[in-house]
Amino acid sequence: MAVNASAVKELREKTGAGMLDCKKALEEANGDLTKAVEVLREKGLAAAANKAGRIATEGVVESYIHAGGRIGVLVEVNCETDFVAKTDQFKDFVRDIAMHIAASNPRYVRREEVPQEEIEKEKEILKAQALNEGKPEKIVEKMVEGRIGKFYEEFCLLEQSFIKDPDKTISTLINEKISTIGENISVRRFVRFELGEGLEKKEDNFYEEVMSQVKQ
Repeated sequence: MAVNASAVKELREKTGAGMLDCKKALEEANGDLTKAVEVLREKGLAAAANKAGRIATEGVVESYIHAGGRIGVLVEVNCETDFVAKTDQFKDFVRDIAMHIAASNPRYVRREEVPQEEIEKEKEILKAQALNEGKPEKIVEKMVEGRIGKFYEEFCLLEQSFIKDPDKTISTLINEKISTIGENISVRRFVRFELGEGLEKKEDNFYEEVMSQVKQ
């Protein structure tokens, strides 16, 4: 069923869970807020949200270099204690995040980091596209908002589908790991380098190459 934005906002305020997780929980609960809270608790997402405000200043900076040295990623992921940061479980998790960044090439960690001028420019393009498609102007604004959501899903790390499990977003993956480890976890920043980036060169499909390594 369709879920309205106000219900998603209310559920997020109640649980602290991510917007996409709240939307999916409401859809699963047929719009029932109480049941949606239960859905999030069952998945461990509400519990993870309770830890979201805790300070996370430990962690690791992990690297991932694509075969042949054509793509390189550095990512900083924070947790609360040095003890957790040194565990294999946490390190493996951060490596997965780095590999995902190499394959999916996000621009930002979270939607709040996207410059407003970029959003406004994207909205102008999307509005023009919708009008050129012959859509009635009265519904164009709603269409643009929906397509902006797709923009966030494409370019914001936390809203991308995880390459190893497309049914989960990176945000969901982090919340599950928070529930397992018992500490707040936060992706602070990343940088991704691609050989010859900005130079004219033949098209390579690095996503497929990285995914082929994941499946090995």
